[in-house]
Amino acid sequence: MTQVEIINKSPHALPSYQTSGSAGMDLRAWLQESIVLTPLERKVIPTGLYIALPVGYEAQVRPRSGLAIKRGLTVINSPGTIDSDYRGEIMVGIINLSSEDQLIEDGERIAQLVVAEYATINWQVADNLSNTERGAGGFGHSGTK
Repeated sequence: MTQVEIINKSPHALPSYQTSGSAGMDLRAWLQESIVLTPLERKVIPTGLYIALPVGYEAQVRPRSGLAIKRGLTVINSPGTIDSDYRGEIMVGIINLSSEDQLIEDGERIAQLVVAEYATINWQVADNLSNTERGAGGFGHSGTK
C-alpha cells in the first residue's frame, strides 16, 4: 500500500474506501454555507484537503455515479487530474446538468478520488506505425450489436 501525506483543514473525516473492492474514495464539500447550483451552472467546490502524491502517481477526481444519475450533478472536467507536484487544495468543479436547482451542503460527498500510477514516456518519431487488426478504426468501428 502506498503512503500519501495529507492535510485536512476541514472538520470532515479523511477520504476512505467504502468497501474492500472500491477504487475511489469520496471527497466531501467543505462549505461555510450551502450552495445552490441552478441548471447548467458550474462552481468550484473546496474540500479542505491537500495531498503530496509520490512521483509516478496521479489522483483522478471523478463524478459519483449516484449524484450524477439521481441529481444531474457531475464533475465538469472529468476526470480532473491532480499531479504529483501539486500542493494546493483539492477543488472539485461541479456542474448541474439537471433542469432543477440543486443544493450542495457542507460535508456532502461530491466526487470520488482515484489514485493511480502512471508511466512517463519519451516520443520516438516514426514514419509508420505497426499494423493491428483494428488499424485506424475509430468511433463505432465495431458496430452497434
